[in-house]
Amino acid sequence: MASNIGMMDSAYFVGRNEILTWINNCLQLNLSRIEEAASGAVQCQMIDMTYPGAVPMHKVNFDAKTEYDMIQNYKVLQDVFNKLKIEKHIEVNRLVKGRPLDNLEFLQWLKRYCDSVNGGIMNENYNPVERRCKGGKGGATMKGCQKAAKSLQTHNMHSHGSGDSVEPRSKPGKNGVTGGTNSSTEIQALSKEITELKMSVDLLEKERDFYFAKLRDIEIFCQMSELEDLPMTAAIKMILYAADAKESALTEAQEYIYQSQNRSDVENENEE
Repeated sequence: MASNIGMMDSAYFVGRNEILTWINNCLQLNLSRIEEAASGAVQCQMIDMTYPGAVPMHKVNFDAKTEYDMIQNYKVLQDVFNKLKIEKHIEVNRLVKGRPLDNLEFLQWLKRYCDSVNGGIMNENYNPVERRCKGGKGGATMKGCQKAAKSLQTHNMHSHGSGDSVEPRSKPGKNGVTGGTNSSTEIQALSKEITELKMSVDLLEKERDFYFAKLRDIEIFCQMSELEDLPMTAAIKMILYAADAKESALTEAQEYIYQSQNRSDVENENEE
């Protein structure tokens, strides 16, 4: 059983896209960002699918937007963990902030755990849309059910019969004759372009995941009790947790270090 998974386990090297694909396929959703799962509702339903009927779905709020509502979802999840004797403490206060790295790490663990129970095989008898509609909050409303069904329909339309190339209808020429040769050449060119773009995306995702792992190592290192109270550790955390992507937190972190050094010098002088 994968209740306790070490940080160097291969589970934590599963990419964001693979996690999102897993969630969307299993629960018939259409999430595009890891942060969209921060409410805890997705995690509750994943466990419900792995252990059918174990989660009181009527207590799960799929429309949770506030931290209070999200915390209630995680309380349901933690209660189920305790009931199933799953030895996993949920860092609720960090997950509800919606930080991608924290939520990705938890979902990576969750995927590994669910796969260890069901062997990575999807439960074909589980109807995720129906289970959400039976929920007491958010998922119980007819509007919510219709929205989920519509999202599923759209997702299926885009994914049905998808491949590397999409064959467009041939445009008729001046005399109503289709330009078969031109269309074939155009399709081949588009297919080649799509393949190259997919390769570029794969490389970018691998590079991103590599740096994500490095940042996570730095975060764990900064959480060591011996280093947690050091000014340098606080400055590093300022950079790691900076919310504004447009401005660098480096200046603020440097200023914090300078001020800490000045305070330390003054204290030393006073002691002398």
